[in-house]
Amino acid sequence: MDEQQIKQKVKDVFGKNAEKYVTSESHAKGSDLPLLVEWIKPDSDWVMLDIATGGGHVTKTLSPYVGTVFSTDLTEEMLANTAKHLNEEFNNIWYVVADAENLPFLEGTFDLVTCRIAPHHFPHPDRFISEVGRVLKPGGKFLLIDNVAPEEEAYDEFMNMVEKLRDESHVRALTISQWKELLTKAGLQETDSINRKKTFQFPSWVARTADSQEQMDRVEKYILDSSKDIQHYFSVKINSDNRVESHQIDEWMVLAKKEG
Repeated sequence: MDEQQIKQKVKDVFGKNAEKYVTSESHAKGSDLPLLVEWIKPDSDWVMLDIATGGGHVTKTLSPYVGTVFSTDLTEEMLANTAKHLNEEFNNIWYVVADAENLPFLEGTFDLVTCRIAPHHFPHPDRFISEVGRVLKPGGKFLLIDNVAPEEEAYDEFMNMVEKLRDESHVRALTISQWKELLTKAGLQETDSINRKKTFQFPSWVARTADSQEQMDRVEKYILDSSKDIQHYFSVKINSDNRVESHQIDEWMVLAKKEG
């Protein structure tokens, strides 16, 4: 698929699954969310940008602590659904349909930029990070959270294939070393980071984006057919009926500061 086809696929997948991402356990109740305020130390005068907000969980967590939030997403249906939920509670959030790789904001606009569990859908993560650096004020903070691929090539290939089989809008989960290179190039200096394991309950996880039982079966078969080493690394749990119950992937959370 070319770039426009990929972005249209993202809109299609997230548009029809918007409500699922508001209620998704891994998105709404991730153990990373309570760390956000502690790590970022937000200020009530700040103007914040939340890129690819999805179900709005980062926006919801941080909006009580900052002045204004611009909550953006490529998918209008997703953004509208999130606004419907958050507008009942907050009045300092503006919702903007925006492409993470071509942000409609002036240079040096934001004190804080966040992006959580989304960049693996971006065709050009280098453009995304470059845009983050552009719209941040000197000294501004950037918080990135995303699924990451292991550095080992076989494990990298397995993880990205599982994601692609399950969700056609998946592009690629980068490795931590690849993210670090992009951050450095954009003048964003890492100040804190943590790499953690995240567990997915397979039936609900695969059903969130799959279009058919056939697609779900394909994902499960790919996992069941993988090597013992791969199943061990990803902590694949298989029940007595030879069905996948759960698996784990790596997630990286990093806080960076713009130089200057």
